[in-house]
Amino acid sequence: MTSKQRAYLRSLANTIDAIFQIGKGGISDNLISQLSDALEARELIKVSVLETAPANAKLLGNEIAQATNSILVQTVGNKITLYRPRKKDAKIVLPK
Repeated sequence: MTSKQRAYLRSLANTIDAIFQIGKGGISDNLISQLSDALEARELIKVSVLETAPANAKLLGNEIAQATNSILVQTVGNKITLYRPRKKDAKIVLPK
């Protein structure tokens, strides 16, 4: 992914709210399944990491990105932004 594409996704992510929270339970199989479903439906999602989480946002973001086969767009503070294009009929068209 190019820096231009990443910047485009970051600009789109500015207007969306976090739809999941990761707390003291950390990352579970159920959470990964729900995140994967949300990525398929929305393509671009934000996840909030609570202070009680077992690790910081950057580590959790990398772990989630691997588990959901998505791209970690950015981590800012306690927010993780993830992107995965739909298998068919992708809504978000990345710049070249």
